[in-house]
Amino acid sequence: MLLIAVLIFCSMIGCIFTVNHYADQLKELLVEPLGTLLLTLSVAAIEVSLMLVVIFHGGNNPTMLRDTVYATLMIMLNGMIGLSLITGGWHHFEQSFNLRGSLAFLHLIAPLALILLVMPNSTTTTIGPTLSPEQEIFMGGLCMLVYLLFLLMQNTRHKALFIHKQDEVALHYKPKPAIINNVNRKAAITYAVFGLISSLVPVVLLAEYFGDVINYGIEALKAPTELAALLIAILVLAPEGLSAYRAARTNQMQQAMNICLGSALSTIALTVPCVLLAAGLQNIDLTLGLFASGTTLLYATLFTTLITLSSARTTMLQGNVHIMVFLSYLFFIFYP
Repeated sequence: MLLIAVLIFCSMIGCIFTVNHYADQLKELLVEPLGTLLLTLSVAAIEVSLMLVVIFHGGNNPTMLRDTVYATLMIMLNGMIGLSLITGGWHHFEQSFNLRGSLAFLHLIAPLALILLVMPNSTTTTIGPTLSPEQEIFMGGLCMLVYLLFLLMQNTRHKALFIHKQDEVALHYKPKPAIINNVNRKAAITYAVFGLISSLVPVVLLAEYFGDVINYGIEALKAPTELAALLIAILVLAPEGLSAYRAARTNQMQQAMNICLGSALSTIALTVPCVLLAAGLQNIDLTLGLFASGTTLLYATLFTTLITLSSARTTMLQGNVHIMVFLSYLFFIFYP
């Protein structure tokens, strides 16, 4: 079973890297914001398919949505931002980025994360840390509407907020080679779309087997259910995490921040509505509210990220703090 799980995991992560590759090509070939939206939808489709399989095929996974969103926030806002700051600080001492653009991401992440992961503990319509169907519909629609408005502003009127001029002349910056070399643009788009679909389909098909392995492993080993959410988040976020690390190492901290914060925001604003809708149609009650220690770590994460972004200049010291919070998250999975 362990060998099968490793083979499935390696196959899926290879396909996910391929999906990310073709989605990046389409992002550069298509007019914005269509390219960015396509890239985000590809990642969201993978994450949603994995979560739904684990939720529907596992009798003890009503917390999968909560745990996966929580894991994504911990990985991107603490793990990857911390690793990026440490890597960039080690090679370049101090790095800077566009303060207003980074805070715009956090301006949406903070309220949506608290409404989704903390507020259900205080609602009275339902018993426990859950939401009623009406509340789930409202929450899902609100997340998607706010994100679409943000995406529109990010790629049109306020595009300059998410670009740092220093990145264009960074000493170690190496421009990407042109995607199209004497090839018709339409043919290139067709090729990229075909490659994207061909890579995405195996991930969705393998999701059921991967979900069965996760559910069996958790039950057999009596492991915490949060571990399944952590594995899903790592699987989905691996390409984006690697891209953020490379950007920080080449002194493009703005790009690294955009990747980390954008991944966290897209999970809340796109994955959540899809899973809430699917669970509502299947009459599955989802546990959304975090436990006490998780709530404390979420507040610490948002507060630490706000302090880091407000400085507009980053060092290794700030990265160490983010890594400390991330290690605390991993520790409390096994010792709650």
